[in-house]
Amino acid sequence: MPPVSTAISSAGTVQPNRLAELAPPTVEPALLERQVESVVREVESLRDELDLMRRRDVALNTYLRKMDEELRLAARLQQDFLPKTMPQVGRVRFHTLFRPAGYVSGDLYDVMRLDEQRVGFYMADAVGHGVPAALLTMFIKHALQTKEIDPRGRGYRLLEPGETLRRLNERLIDQNLSHSTFATALYGTIDVDTLQVHVSRAGHPHPIVLRAEGATETLRVDGSLLGIFPDETYGTCSTQLRPGDRMIVYTDGLDVAFAARPTETLEEPHWQSELSRRRHMPGDQLLAEFAEALDAEAGSLRPKDDVTLVLVEAIA
Repeated sequence: MPPVSTAISSAGTVQPNRLAELAPPTVEPALLERQVESVVREVESLRDELDLMRRRDVALNTYLRKMDEELRLAARLQQDFLPKTMPQVGRVRFHTLFRPAGYVSGDLYDVMRLDEQRVGFYMADAVGHGVPAALLTMFIKHALQTKEIDPRGRGYRLLEPGETLRRLNERLIDQNLSHSTFATALYGTIDVDTLQVHVSRAGHPHPIVLRAEGATETLRVDGSLLGIFPDETYGTCSTQLRPGDRMIVYTDGLDVAFAARPTETLEEPHWQSELSRRRHMPGDQLLAEFAEALDAEAGSLRPKDDVTLVLVEAIA
């Protein structure tokens, strides 16, 4: 459009042929009304969608808050199933490290007095983590049988670790679970007088022994996962602890929690070296510093798997 000044004559009046160009276009009232109605409908539709999204947001927040409360309750309930205090019997001390990856854990452990002379300990690790794995560990805790009661009331006998795991495997298979749910487990006994240890495992990581003089031993014994083979048998291995020795029972979450190092070997992963160089410390201090090393690992704030460790300490 040419400048307005060009449309004005020397007398200061607007030329007629330019007035039409300066005036706004004429819009039919009926068309304008339809356009306004269309915009109003669009605004009302957007307002309805926004209101629906707000209601969905409130409902979702309510659902998430309720789920959070239920999971926190489940976590407290699972903690109640763990031993409140660890038995310190004779020359044997127990220390634990328990780190769920989420609210609840697929790991479970326990230590119990079997009689005046022997203490039993077990650890289970359901495949996966979260609520389904936690439910399976609750069943394992209930199904674990360490004694056989004489039906004639003549006392009881302690089951060998391999027999305990065999019966546990049978009970799990008898449940005929709808999904392929299985777990690893380890069960052992220790004589608090002689410090003799007997251990059986079902697909669980092999326990290790940190000898007081500096050697590291792995207790190897065969045994497949729980819940797969109906007629599986489980062997038992034995070792003799001496004052100053420590036995470590753990879940494979430790391998996930500690990132691999260039100098790491198959014989001694990084987390084992962290334990080994602290072997001279008292058991509680050893686990406290080991927990600090775990917290310093990359990704420790968002763990990928549950971490459980039980340290059995033989003192003088």
